[in-house]
Amino acid sequence: MAQSVLSRQEIEKLDSIWKAPGFTPTLVAVASAFGAWSLLLPVVPLAVIESGGSSTLAGASTGIFMLATVLTQIVTPWMLRTFGYNPVMVVSAFMLGVPALGHLLGDDAWIVLLFSALRGVGFGAITVAESALIAELVPVRFLGKATGMLGVFIGLSQMVFLAAGVFMADLAGFGSVYITAAIVALIGAAMCLRIPRIKAASVRDQTPDPHEPPRASMWKLVLVPALALTTLSMSFGAVSSFLPAAVRELDPATGAIIGGFMLSFIGGASMVARYVAGIIADRRGEPGSLMVYSQLTGLVGVGLMAATLYFELSVWLLVIAALLFGASFGAVQNESLLSMFHRLPRSRVSEASAVWNIFYDSGTGLGSVVYGALVTGTMFAGAFGAGAAVIAVGIAMTVADLILGRNRVTEFDNIRTRLQRVRTSAARRVPRRLGVRQGAARRVAKSKRKRTRLHEQKFPPHTPRDDDRA
Repeated sequence: MAQSVLSRQEIEKLDSIWKAPGFTPTLVAVASAFGAWSLLLPVVPLAVIESGGSSTLAGASTGIFMLATVLTQIVTPWMLRTFGYNPVMVVSAFMLGVPALGHLLGDDAWIVLLFSALRGVGFGAITVAESALIAELVPVRFLGKATGMLGVFIGLSQMVFLAAGVFMADLAGFGSVYITAAIVALIGAAMCLRIPRIKAASVRDQTPDPHEPPRASMWKLVLVPALALTTLSMSFGAVSSFLPAAVRELDPATGAIIGGFMLSFIGGASMVARYVAGIIADRRGEPGSLMVYSQLTGLVGVGLMAATLYFELSVWLLVIAALLFGASFGAVQNESLLSMFHRLPRSRVSEASAVWNIFYDSGTGLGSVVYGALVTGTMFAGAFGAGAAVIAVGIAMTVADLILGRNRVTEFDNIRTRLQRVRTSAARRVPRRLGVRQGAARRVAKSKRKRTRLHEQKFPPHTPRDDDRA
């Protein structure tokens, strides 16, 4: 059953993220959701093609899934405020799993598109809910580590189930994959039942302090981190679609061996970097310190891919480029999400999660389409070169945001102001009498030094001469 609900004061007293009620079930539920998605991501298009369907229908199965995902993500914050995290996540995990069984009916166009869209609804709701729920469950000072651990569970799930889906299809047929995906998603639904029954805070529940600065537009605060994420996710759309094929084309012998592992290299590097970025953000007390460096690393990685393919250099350079891009993508994912949480109040964490997921998924789909068109005309190098140029634009936006945002007017009750309150309350624990005594002692010492200096200027010390000694 659902675990107990703690107040925000009780949550802030926890000394570990693992002691937060509902944190572990949330990680398992999210890993299950991404596992069910990863199992079917390559399998449904493959089943359509092998049954004699067109490549257009195969691509449309993924396209309509992503469309339903993004449309659902838009309304998920409202659902979280109306029904709460627990019901929304249970239903979304159920919607992600049960429609997978519908693919057993055949590979006709209406079957493929209908059940792909239904799975997209479940996936869209659970991806927004899980990120926002993490911000509700853990202490503010551990939020970076918590979101990093969320990335670890998602990354491991994708690395395992992406390969498992194709392997199972070859070994036991497509039906076994559909059934397994439904079971995995329903395991996630069962774990969602153990999540505390809380609702996303309503915007009306929080009133601004008259002494606080005026509230700023949400989009003014989150647009630059969202676009920074999009510039990387667009390149990820191109990399995930075309890099394995590019490796094989560059070096047929070696590429046939390492081509299938390229996405695993990127996923592993992304998973580690996302976790490390979260720990660094917690230690510094705010996110953003790694954003520009991570974007520059992504620029180097994608640019190296383009240069290697254009000049037909060693295929091992593509492995290095994949690791660089994966590390940058993981760090930017965490930095952008934490930046949105950092700038917005707790009543808008669900909106921050929705914006993050929408820009992530839209960027991935847009990159696959736009850069895919460049592959036709300029081969693979041109697509990755365009991706590097877009990342460079994102870097310029982030730098401008850092410069112009030093005096940014932010929302009240965001993570920054909450951390300031924590530090202020800690400072107030110092006895006031002790502070007064220390301040008085410093003033007395300073005054004494000043009197001594003036006295020495007026009556210089006498230095005895040799005849005086005589």
